[in-house]
Amino acid sequence: MADIKVQFGKAVRRLRGERNFSQEGFAAAAGINRAYMGKIERGEVNISLESIEKIAAALALPVGKLMVEVDHERRHRDTR
Repeated sequence: MADIKVQFGKAVRRLRGERNFSQEGFAAAAGINRAYMGKIERGEVNISLESIEKIAAALALPVGKLMVEVDHERRHRDTR
């Protein structure tokens, strides 16, 4: 099974890109330090629920929908 932190980061990176956010602009919109956002997207940190909520809000998604996208990322990776 893939590491949830890595798959979360991949999902965030994909969703951010679909919304044409730069990493810096997205981090600012979410109220998260840009360097920390990079670590999130690379799956290097175990983020808090508060940070997940900020990311979901910046993506204009409910937290549950964000997690569905993470699950999609996990299933997609497991089928490769």
